[in-house]
Amino acid sequence: MTKKLPYYCILLLLLFQHSFAQQPKKPTASEIYNQIEKLNFLGSALYIAAHPDDENTRLISFLANNTKARTGYLSLTRGDGGQNLIGTELRELLGVIRTQELIEARKTDGGEQFFSRANDFGYSKVPTETLEIWDKEKVMSDMAWIIRNFQPDIIINRFDHRSPGTTHGHHTSSAMLSQELFTLANDPNFEPSQLQFVKPWQPKRLFFNVSWWFFGGRDKFEKADKSKYINLRTGVYFPSLGKSNQEIAALSRSKHQSQGFGSTGVRGEDMEYLELIKGDGITDQQNLFEGIDTSWKRVKGGAPIGETIDFILKCFDFKNPSASVFDLTKVYRQIEQLDDSHWKKIKLEEVKNIIANCAGLYLEAVAEEQSVTPGSNLKVKWEAINRSPVEMKLLALQLIPQNETLEQSYPLKNNLFESETITVKVPKDLPYTSPYWLNEKGTTGMYTVNDQQKIGYPDIIRNLKVTFSILVEGVQIPFTREIIYKYNDPVKGEVYRPLDVVPKVTTEILNKVQLFKDKKKQSVAIKVKAGKDDCSGTIQLELPAGWVVTPAYMPFQLHKKGSEKTVTFEVTPPNYATEATAKAVATIEGERFDHQQIIIDYPHIALQQVLLPAEAKFTRADVETKGKNIAYIMGAGDQVPQSLQQMGYTVTLLKPEKITSSQLEKFDAVVVGIRAYNVVEALQFKQPLLFEYVQNGGTMIVQYNTTGNLITQDIAPYSLEISSDRVTEENATVTFLDPKNKVLNYPNTITQNDFKGWVQEQGLYYPDKWSSEFTPILQSNDKGETPKKGALLVAKYGKGYYIYTGLSFFRELPEGVSGAFRLMANLIAVGK
Repeated sequence: MTKKLPYYCILLLLLFQHSFAQQPKKPTASEIYNQIEKLNFLGSALYIAAHPDDENTRLISFLANNTKARTGYLSLTRGDGGQNLIGTELRELLGVIRTQELIEARKTDGGEQFFSRANDFGYSKVPTETLEIWDKEKVMSDMAWIIRNFQPDIIINRFDHRSPGTTHGHHTSSAMLSQELFTLANDPNFEPSQLQFVKPWQPKRLFFNVSWWFFGGRDKFEKADKSKYINLRTGVYFPSLGKSNQEIAALSRSKHQSQGFGSTGVRGEDMEYLELIKGDGITDQQNLFEGIDTSWKRVKGGAPIGETIDFILKCFDFKNPSASVFDLTKVYRQIEQLDDSHWKKIKLEEVKNIIANCAGLYLEAVAEEQSVTPGSNLKVKWEAINRSPVEMKLLALQLIPQNETLEQSYPLKNNLFESETITVKVPKDLPYTSPYWLNEKGTTGMYTVNDQQKIGYPDIIRNLKVTFSILVEGVQIPFTREIIYKYNDPVKGEVYRPLDVVPKVTTEILNKVQLFKDKKKQSVAIKVKAGKDDCSGTIQLELPAGWVVTPAYMPFQLHKKGSEKTVTFEVTPPNYATEATAKAVATIEGERFDHQQIIIDYPHIALQQVLLPAEAKFTRADVETKGKNIAYIMGAGDQVPQSLQQMGYTVTLLKPEKITSSQLEKFDAVVVGIRAYNVVEALQFKQPLLFEYVQNGGTMIVQYNTTGNLITQDIAPYSLEISSDRVTEENATVTFLDPKNKVLNYPNTITQNDFKGWVQEQGLYYPDKWSSEFTPILQSNDKGETPKKGALLVAKYGKGYYIYTGLSFFRELPEGVSGAFRLMANLIAVGK
């Protein structure tokens, strides 16, 4: 027998449940007790900043674990414009990684995570530029939507809205917009279309979280008068958790691995400082919620619920948490009867989780395979076990989003495992699994998300779920679980993976940039991968007019799911300089498939499937090269070596610790990757060998490093000091300071046209001081700023050349920017 659920209930279930791919957490009795304490607190705090890693995990942890407040972090961007210390993913793929790192951080510190549609387009010096590139109205709309949904009593800004130009423009913008929204979110005339789902909301207070950075250093901050701020003591110890607040915060902060923000936990007294920006003042500096009713009395009819929870806390048996289940089911029934939809939804989820935790109720739905295609059948094994004497019975399984109910009748007796395998029909129109914010083409400053109810949601939306309807002590309670996949690894043991919905086939152009230096045809390889058994069709390479592809299409046949085939096309470019987007398209029975499957798999985050258009950048450019063999020393991770191979060089990746003089002799140039002198410890011991290589006639090209944590100050054979200077406007006019210099003339003549079409930025962390042996080659600046001359510095050293450049080759080359190819070829050829 099947029953239908209303669509809005299904949507609510889909969006409310957060994804997971690790083993479900099994809390201790102490952790359960803390959850019950949190159930008894009806107050919310929203922390607002611009990027992943901007948040103050100490304050978020304090509010979530000490105050017991519902605590959220709104990061306006997903951090797409940053750098990556653990891999080569940049831009949107880095944003996916940093999104997951934030989700893991919130699991650790007890907060919740939200985002706007703003894209982290790169460093911005002033908020006026930021808000020109972002769509200010849309970002404000998103912030209002999240405030109206979350209903924070207090908002805390990480940054100061009164100090434009002193920090990243994104930072200041987050605070400026937040203080505007403090009252706008309560205006029914602002974004009125949202009010069909939410109601206006007025927070009670807005704070600025003051930090030592705003005073220019810790020493100055220690000496500053802080009496005008709220002095909040956050260095608390939680005996039931066995950790200090700072230790929890450090564990949370350390989830930001792609940014290299591993943090060591500390213990003892600690202080956070807050300045009241808007709202009512407080007299009790240890209570940011002073004067706000955070008890159940704030909800009509809620007082008896608070009384019941007080009784549960008083009588809680740490040796037998299941003794609280009967009274918790009473709380569940009481909350169900409330009219307040906001707290009702939140607290129903909380109390359900507490009931399951107290009873040791374990519910799981495990797919036979890790991926499935729309319209196919999927075998799913459900598991249920009640590890307590609490009386329970499984009544039904509700399949989401199929909207079906499978009637069941399984008494769940103490510690008796129940299981059954069912066949789930996957809807034909089920969306593929991929970050929803990447499904449509966005702009430089904004992602495109047209579904209002998805805005702010942090994670990939996984649609396939099972709701277990369980009768607990006579009360019917639904527990929703995602359908997941798991297997046993001989080393790791039980491994969890999310279930992905995939296309029948995916395609991939193996070279994401194909450089055509002349009119000669080149081979282009395309990989086709099966998402199901028995896939056959044709594959073609689509290019605009002027490009010739042969053959027009090629057949393929893949018998097994997961099998792959690589086919090769011949491409002849036009006889003029141009750039084009190539697309790989597979066709099966008239249906087009043009997505590439990218799997992001790091141990500290959930495995992620990303489906992006199966495209590549084809560049026809007049690039002449000299030299053949290039050594590359990888730093923080980039894709420059692949770009050098596209230029025709033979590239060898050197392991720094194994560099020898004889090994270096055979190379025409040694190129050092981004941030190598920040992250590669072994390089400090190999500098004499590298300088010796230059002195004997070699060419050494060092790409940008940041100012902090250099493994050696001797990154160059002459005096060189790195600064935070940068040119963020990628189209800023470039002046040639030494127009006759070889690097601008051989073997390619560099012109202003070679700096057109650059993406995100011209360069970053330019040196601002250097010895007279260096010759500055280029000069440019952002609007309203002084000229910067440190983008490209060339020095003769012995018989060879040492070059330091902050130009963002690591962004431009993988994007197929022809001028970047031409200039890099000249740098490599300087000694020829």
